[in-house]
Amino acid sequence: MANLTGLASIVSELRVVRTNLANQLKHVDAALSVLGKLNGGSSYTKPRHTMSASARKRISLAQKARWAKAKGRAPQAKRTISPAGRKRIAAAQRARWAKFRRQRNVR
Repeated sequence: MANLTGLASIVSELRVVRTNLANQLKHVDAALSVLGKLNGGSSYTKPRHTMSASARKRISLAQKARWAKAKGRAPQAKRTISPAGRKRIAAAQRARWAKFRRQRNVR
């Protein structure tokens, strides 16, 4: 009889440990669920959508066509300013500096 009472206490202790572990697992699952939803709104238990090979091929070909179209354009030449425009800008800048110097000398 002594063995049976010792065995019963061991079984009851193991059940308590199992209950504690089950509770901890529930907490871990809840944390994983929350963290999974932070990553783009998907949960870690949610199966991912698989794309067929033909769909991947169509998307790949469309993207390659877009790249080819973009690369096919000739690069735009740099814009240059006309000599008359350059002279106007230089004259305006000289006038601004002259005004600045006049104001500085007046004070």
